[in-house]
Amino acid sequence: VAKDLALQLPALGERGVRLLYGGRTQYFALHGKTGHLVVAERIDREQLCQLVQQCVLRCEMIVEGEM
Repeated sequence: VAKDLALQLPALGERGVRLLYGGRTQYFALHGKTGHLVVAERIDREQLCQLVQQCVLRCEMIVEGEM
C-alpha cells in the first residue's frame, strides 16, 4: 500500500491511514513495518456469502491530507 501510494512507511502513520469495512469484523489491516495489506481475521466464505456465487469483501482506505 505504501508503495502504491508513493508514501514512505513513516508517512502511513503520520497521514492517519486506516481501513474501513462495513461489517462488524475488520478482515484486513495494514502491516506497520512493511506497509502491506494483510488479512487480519479468518475469512469464512460459507458464512459471509451463503446465498451468492460471487463473494466480494469491500473495504475503504482513508488517507488524511492531500495526495
